[in-house]
Amino acid sequence: MNWKNNEKELFDYLKQNYIPDLEWSDGDYSFHDCYSLQYNCDIELKCRNKHYDNLIIEKAKYDRLLERSAKNDTLPVYICQTPTGVFGFNLGKLTEPQWEVRGMPKTSHFSNRQFVDKEVGYLHIDDGKRYD
Repeated sequence: MNWKNNEKELFDYLKQNYIPDLEWSDGDYSFHDCYSLQYNCDIELKCRNKHYDNLIIEKAKYDRLLERSAKNDTLPVYICQTPTGVFGFNLGKLTEPQWEVRGMPKTSHFSNRQFVDKEVGYLHIDDGKRYD
């Protein structure tokens, strides 16, 4: 795969190859990026410039996704693209990550280089499903 590292491309790839009814969530600041009625899931997408076997997830996003899935009886799914592949995690079936506070970029926009403390955890790629 030759990724350009953006969520739109990841969304299109998933829709074309795995989740044909994938739809974007409403609003720019939704607690999840997209959803599938066919698979009854809410999905958070993330693209990374570098591959790590332990993929980072923000606790705030993790918590909101699990809260939404409990309220709506959906599967909470985190899908992360790295230069070596696409990895999906059903967060409802995994043990909750160990959380730590790290200095992270405030946003993923490269023009904003401000760092803030964020609570994060890690998901090992072996605990997910590889899509490719």
